[in-house]
Amino acid sequence: MSLIESSSSSLLESSSSSSSSAHHRGDEGVRAHQHHHHRAPRVPRASRSKLRERHPDPFFTTPRTFNGSLRVHNPLFPVTEESYSAYAIMLLALTVFSAGIVGNLALMCIVWHSYSLKSTWHCALASLALWDFTVLFFCLPVVIFNELTKRRLMGDLSCRIVPYVEVTSLGVTTFTLCALSIDRFHAVTSVQARPPRVESCQSILAKLSVIWVGSLVLAAPELLLWRLEQRVSPRTGLPVDSCSQEPSVALPETLYSLVLTYSEARMWWRFGCFFCLPLLFTGACQLLTRHVADEKRPSSAAASASSSPKKQRWERQLTRTVVALASVYAVCSLPENAWNIVLASAGVEVGVATLALLALIGQFLLFVRAAATPVLLLCVSRSLGQAFMDCCCCCCDECLPPDSSSTSSSTNATAVSSSLSSPVQEEKLKIVSGTSPAEFFDKVKDAPVELIIGTPC
Repeated sequence: MSLIESSSSSLLESSSSSSSSAHHRGDEGVRAHQHHHHRAPRVPRASRSKLRERHPDPFFTTPRTFNGSLRVHNPLFPVTEESYSAYAIMLLALTVFSAGIVGNLALMCIVWHSYSLKSTWHCALASLALWDFTVLFFCLPVVIFNELTKRRLMGDLSCRIVPYVEVTSLGVTTFTLCALSIDRFHAVTSVQARPPRVESCQSILAKLSVIWVGSLVLAAPELLLWRLEQRVSPRTGLPVDSCSQEPSVALPETLYSLVLTYSEARMWWRFGCFFCLPLLFTGACQLLTRHVADEKRPSSAAASASSSPKKQRWERQLTRTVVALASVYAVCSLPENAWNIVLASAGVEVGVATLALLALIGQFLLFVRAAATPVLLLCVSRSLGQAFMDCCCCCCDECLPPDSSSTSSSTNATAVSSSLSSPVQEEKLKIVSGTSPAEFFDKVKDAPVELIIGTPC
């Protein structure tokens, strides 16, 4: 009995173990079958590269927020009604920039390389051309970029530097006109004809430093007056930069009060110092010079015949130069001063957009004056125009073959030597250069070839 029970129990245990093992193997088979169905199929290498092209790296596709420093307004594309005015502004700015840069560089190079133009008169004109070049090269791109993109290059620094350079240029023009008027008075009222004499660099720099230092000092409050303001445009949602006349509260109390006083009187200060002073002084010098010249005119017909042609020709050249400079300065400065006085006197409320447009027109007139001044001087001044033509002829001779250039140079040398054979031409050269003809040509001969520009007469 016991034997039967033990055998049956062992049979039951073996069957249960076999059933459990079979059940366990069945579960493993099901899981393996499910894993086989859920496992991704193998992809060839060529297909992997295509998948990477379809799904790029998320680093480059994830949208990120910027702080607004790189977001600018582009009025040129897409083309809208605003684009036409933007293209017109760019075309006008490019024309003014090109003419001004070329004209001012030509004037400075002519005075620098020509020995016979080393005088205070011509160096003052070259100094004026230098500041006009600075205004066009540094201020014009900043103003145009701000007008088109509504952002400010160099931020707060440009808000301070651009007005400072512009006002300094006004001061240089003002004092240059006054200096030229005084020099013309001395030249015309002298007994003998006195063309500009060749002077030393120390003497010229001492006279020009007075003009430069005075202009820089008078424009110094502009560095403390302006500051940058930033806001968000409600129409486009882009940041907009603007410069406002508001001195910093971090300044010392005394300096802050002085800058605030300058801000309140800035319009009348610019009108009186940089508009009325040069024009009234130039006009008064013109009238006084004419009056003194009429009184000192020689009564003898022989003396008048000997000194009149040369002196009158030089007087006309000086008068044309000074009057041309004063005229172009008055034409370009009058509109801005006129509407500033009208708006201040009438008390009319003007919108922000209108004020910005008037400020842009005033700056454009300043740039036009800086570009037109050298072109006008090259057309009016006989000495500068002749030196410019000689410079162009020298450049053309360099482009010719060596035989033709050497032939032309030898021909010119023969012509100059033959023209100086008479005592009248030698005296004329001595008046212009301040030295004898032999000394003059020795200096020119020893100088480099590129410095031999201009004619001695």
